[in-house]
Amino acid sequence: MPSADRRLQPRREPRQVRAELTRERILAAAAHVFSEYGYAAGTTNRIAERARVSIGSLYQYFPNKDAILAALLVRHIDRGTWTRADELDLSPGTLAATVRALVRDAIDNHSEDPQLLRIMIEEAPLSQELLDTIDRHGRQRVAQIRDLLALHPDVRVTDLDTAAELIVFTVEINTHKLMADPRPIPVERFERELANMVTRYLRGDRHAE
Repeated sequence: MPSADRRLQPRREPRQVRAELTRERILAAAAHVFSEYGYAAGTTNRIAERARVSIGSLYQYFPNKDAILAALLVRHIDRGTWTRADELDLSPGTLAATVRALVRDAIDNHSEDPQLLRIMIEEAPLSQELLDTIDRHGRQRVAQIRDLLALHPDVRVTDLDTAAELIVFTVEINTHKLMADPRPIPVERFERELANMVTRYLRGDRHAE
């Protein structure tokens, strides 16, 4: 795994509600600034102005804009949990709907700000917090999908661990590519075709619903 850049270590960890609110205001302002001006022109001065804090206050929390972008990506990843997976119907004949829900959830988690997503993917440096978050989220997501596969009666693959890894990687990487760099393919078509591909793999046949 790549090593973390120590220059990205936050300078101050919020310990009070007021400090946490200030940190979140800085991150929210940075998201707007990066989307509006791009990363190169999205300076810490512009971020501080948008957040209505002094540049000195901003530097109390983040040493530079790279650290801010890394924190934004950490927040993005942490918000990408599949919170409604426990509500799925796992009865026979519902595998296609289950996979479709997985793909739709991934799309929803990446559709809010495509410009910011593109910047985060292309520019975000590797902080230790980011590396830890990617590892933790990946393990949680794979374990969640594996548990679903183990419970669903329509799944025919035998190596559930590998299947869960493949599905998470396939859905995530393709969703990132679509949402960060929108192509002519409509989102609805992308959702349908990706879900059908995964469903066929899990059922071991050539046809999906």
